[in-house]
Amino acid sequence: MVKKILVSQPSPTSEKSPYYGIEQKYGVEFTFHSFIRVEGLDAPEFRKQRISLGDYNAVLFTSAVAIDHYFALCKALRFTPGEEMRYFAPSEQVALRIQKYTQYRKRKISTPQHAGNRDELLSLMVRHRDLNYLVPQSDVHSDELADALTARRLKHTECVMFRTVPTDYPADRPFDFDMLVFFTPAGVESLRRNFPEWQQGDTKIVCMGAGTAAAIEAAGLRLDMAAPTRECPSVIKAIEHFL
Repeated sequence: MVKKILVSQPSPTSEKSPYYGIEQKYGVEFTFHSFIRVEGLDAPEFRKQRISLGDYNAVLFTSAVAIDHYFALCKALRFTPGEEMRYFAPSEQVALRIQKYTQYRKRKISTPQHAGNRDELLSLMVRHRDLNYLVPQSDVHSDELADALTARRLKHTECVMFRTVPTDYPADRPFDFDMLVFFTPAGVESLRRNFPEWQQGDTKIVCMGAGTAAAIEAAGLRLDMAAPTRECPSVIKAIEHFL
């Protein structure tokens, strides 16, 4: 029976988080601990990639984290994006992060009608085929997005702007969970780093994304439930479906 669930993310900042609703409905207890942290590259590290931010008139962001680190490097490199710069993001919620750093001009920001729909986003980019796209990424990423951009003959350059670093699980906290929830391959690798002798046994594992699922299999672990699927489009739905 699943009672104690570890979610490999920071604790929710909102009291209305669906995790708390699941706790009340099913009588389970969530513990939140991120097995990784994200840190940005500094200016000297970024310069080693021999990329000049001024060579690009469009940026494709894949997450709010990418937005944060792009503008942090702009500041460190003393580069100010011009008003003609166009931005593309997977959802309006992610794109809104841009207004933290520059004037939010909706006509210069493109997002798909359906949040997270990559084909819609790429179709928007194809309408601006004349642009030169910069794609900020983590040091751990797949080539799937780059291949999709190349297939559509979009001029683009991927660059690393931030990295994922494993974090230690608190030594004074018991690791006795009935279910583990992962969102990134790096989180799975960090689990193995923290507990190299850990045996899964009856512990259930739920994950988000095909890359994370592959990392779980590569680590010799059993995956019990994955998202997204038609039935479970999110991890929240997957957990609830399992319970």
